[in-house]
Amino acid sequence: MARRGERDEGEPSPDPPTVTLSPSAEFPGLGQDELAVLREVGQRWSAAMRDRPADWDDLPLDPTLDRYRHPPTPSRFGRLARIEMFKADEPGQLLATESATVPQTRAGQRLARVRRAILGPPLASTAVLQERMRKLIALPVLSSDLLSSVAYGPEALLAVLVLAGSGALGLSLPLAGALVLLMIVVGTSYRQTVRAYPHGAGSYLVASDSLGPRFGLAAAAGLILDYVLTVSVSVAAGVSAITSALPGLEPFAVPFGLLAIAVLLAGNLRGVRVAGNIFAAPTYVFIVAVVLLLVAGFAQAGMRGFEALPPPPVTAVEGLTLLVVLRAFASGATSMTGIEAVSNAVPVFRPVEWRNARTTLTWMVSLLVVLFAGLTLLIHLTGVVPRADETLISQVARHTFRTGPWYGIIQAATAMILLLAANTAYQDFPRLLFFLARDDYAPRRFLHMGDRLAFSNGIIVLSVAAAIIFLAFGGLTQSLIPLYAVGVFLAFTLSQAGMVVHWRRHRGRHWHWRAALNGLGSVLCAIVLVTAAVTKFGEGAWVTVLAIPSLVLLAMRVRRHYDRMHQALALRQPSVPAPEADRPALAGGPRDRAVGGDDQESEESPQDVRHLVVVPVARLNLAALRALAYAASLGPPVFAVHLSPEQEEAERFREEWRTWGDHLRLETIISPYRAVTAPLVQYLDALHTLRPDVVLTVVVPELMVRRLWHRPLHTPIDQRLRRALRGVPGVVITSVPVHLSR
Repeated sequence: MARRGERDEGEPSPDPPTVTLSPSAEFPGLGQDELAVLREVGQRWSAAMRDRPADWDDLPLDPTLDRYRHPPTPSRFGRLARIEMFKADEPGQLLATESATVPQTRAGQRLARVRRAILGPPLASTAVLQERMRKLIALPVLSSDLLSSVAYGPEALLAVLVLAGSGALGLSLPLAGALVLLMIVVGTSYRQTVRAYPHGAGSYLVASDSLGPRFGLAAAAGLILDYVLTVSVSVAAGVSAITSALPGLEPFAVPFGLLAIAVLLAGNLRGVRVAGNIFAAPTYVFIVAVVLLLVAGFAQAGMRGFEALPPPPVTAVEGLTLLVVLRAFASGATSMTGIEAVSNAVPVFRPVEWRNARTTLTWMVSLLVVLFAGLTLLIHLTGVVPRADETLISQVARHTFRTGPWYGIIQAATAMILLLAANTAYQDFPRLLFFLARDDYAPRRFLHMGDRLAFSNGIIVLSVAAAIIFLAFGGLTQSLIPLYAVGVFLAFTLSQAGMVVHWRRHRGRHWHWRAALNGLGSVLCAIVLVTAAVTKFGEGAWVTVLAIPSLVLLAMRVRRHYDRMHQALALRQPSVPAPEADRPALAGGPRDRAVGGDDQESEESPQDVRHLVVVPVARLNLAALRALAYAASLGPPVFAVHLSPEQEEAERFREEWRTWGDHLRLETIISPYRAVTAPLVQYLDALHTLRPDVVLTVVVPELMVRRLWHRPLHTPIDQRLRRALRGVPGVVITSVPVHLSR
């Protein structure tokens, strides 16, 4: 992946490359060394295939399906029998229609209809560019977390200061000024990060590239916890805003919060663009509502000469020490959570991605500074203090508008933005897992795009984790906030330090000033990080302190497993040929299992059996070549089939197939909805419908792992095929196992 440093904005330079979140990421291509080995292995196949029978390539049926006058219709799908599930895309290639992704069972079909009703019809892979967001949609979607934090950030700051009595509340203004400086420094730094690293992944990519993989994993672990807590804290704060206005709903706070998480889950599973359109309006309503509150509040303060009203007397429970001031600063810094969202989501912007991302980030930080500083000053002028039964923003709104309709609008807008602030995490968390999975630090199933071109697996994991934490802490915002700052400010600190190293490496005009700016941001973020970790350790921050290294170790274990898998499946130089070595063979026998009923299986002697061997191939690695070798050893007729999410990946695979030597017939199927098992099952069923008298032997490479926890890291295609084809007569599933030694 090309990486380049950021030039001065006045210098002409080509746009840096941007990584597209493509469905083809699940199917990585071969490197030059692997292609060289593949070519050599193909030459050995040529020697083995030299004496093949003349009728080797004659198949008992046409795999392309479209040469028949009447295209076959699957015999087992009732109402779907007349639907053409495959159509010819180009010579030698099929295109799976949407119908090919429908499950076989009646229960599965009913579930699919419900899923379509809730989430909408699937989107083809070619629509990935249309799913990107313009700036006016990206601003509310990516800033909802950042802007919503002003509803509880000033309150978190004052909640610590009030412990030292009413007299300590005056420190809120200088501390707010310091936080505004920190916001500007960090925001400016992330502007530079977006330009220097337009690939997305933010802190993870910067820290990995500049400081090393382990620092990148630490930043990623912090962000993972931050995103999970963002959902929990935002929902808890939104429910708190509702119960502040309607105290009678407080007993239903937890169920209401879980319902909000379910709504967020369903909305984001519908896709990036749809989720943006759904959740954009509440953010704009909140911005307008808070601006009106500030205007009305400052107008009232101006009528009395901007004299601050005295706060109610509060008894001090501890002395005003430097530690209390630092704790208040660290608590108020939670208003910055979400400032990194744009740098993580650069690929979702419309071209030019990095330029639109930087513009959006500038708007976000500007709004954050205005709203945070304005609310803190208005709270000071109003003289309200934190209370257990009502939020500060509710008190300010009640003081400004009494209990009229404007108060209800403020509370409704606050509740909506807090509940939907979690949408920022839903945008960034799955993409962070995508980048981790791309680097083999997370299960590779997080590379998969769902029906709606959203990273469904990551979205579901985020929802489940957030719901568990929300339940564990009873939906209390103050109990969740101590867990909040450690992870996000660890990512901030590492990102800032990584940018300092980046400038020292790439240099360029004014690099000293840029490095100094990032260095200042790193120091300030480190102060917040250490203060939050130390002072809030006993309040719950210990969970985050222990969880971050645990996640790093887990990611390293996952990477170790994938490294061993790649090493075991890597193409190796052929050994010195022996007389038997020229024949395609398999070290270790296959596991056969016939699936299907007995109604059409009347072959009782070898001469009654006519078979066709089909080998599904995803990638030309050692496992695939062993499966192909075993299939070829059975004798003709044999062909391979490859399912691809888009045309570009199919062409790349065909080129690799030709590099291997094109020893067997290859059929490619474009699966534009990214499903694999269902189209493959439909295709095999269609082949069976063409010639029911032909026994289909499906040879599937199977990776055998020794540890139970390794199994979720892989997709068991052979097991899925067995379950799906259990009712199809005349189909045999043959697994060719490849064992990992460790």
